[in-house]
Amino acid sequence: MAEGAPDTETAILDAALEEVLAHGIRRTTASDIARRCGIARQTLYRYWPDAQAVFAALVTRELVAALPAGERECADLNELAGLLVETADHVRRLPLVDRLRDTDPELFAHYILDRLGRSQRAIHAETARRITAGQRAGYVRSGDPAQLAAMVLLIAQSAVQSAPLVAEWLPEQAWRTELGLALRGYLAPGDGEAGPR
Repeated sequence: MAEGAPDTETAILDAALEEVLAHGIRRTTASDIARRCGIARQTLYRYWPDAQAVFAALVTRELVAALPAGERECADLNELAGLLVETADHVRRLPLVDRLRDTDPELFAHYILDRLGRSQRAIHAETARRITAGQRAGYVRSGDPAQLAAMVLLIAQSAVQSAPLVAEWLPEQAWRTELGLALRGYLAPGDGEAGPR
């Protein structure tokens, strides 16, 4: 393993992901992570105070990585809604999300839903930025971008969290289609609002 802090941090988080996927969060300790990473437990503690802090950083890393790359603005509402659906679907398919949902549902709720952490703040900020651009271009309705982004986050997060519960009625493609319709309907300009501002 390479020496520098970023490489060590990445290696620790990679090891934590492997441990959690294999055993779940409740059965993974700092010692397990350090052993899998090939470092001393004290080395891990130089970066995070305990295993819970490692898990929080891991969840943040995995969720933020689901954000779309690049700064290119969407051309229209269909493209924006499609991007939001792709991001939600990416999160829904994350192995970590599946594992937490299956083996540690209470912790899944804590890390994904109850705890407004860095990942949710990063997703919210990126969504607000894209909504602002859509408002400037005239294809997103007026309103406080931070508030609109918060509701988009709630809609998408709920859709991701509850997708397995409604799979009987909303299989994968239907889930994507209906989420896209919900987001487009929410963000679309009302009568008299269309057109560039």
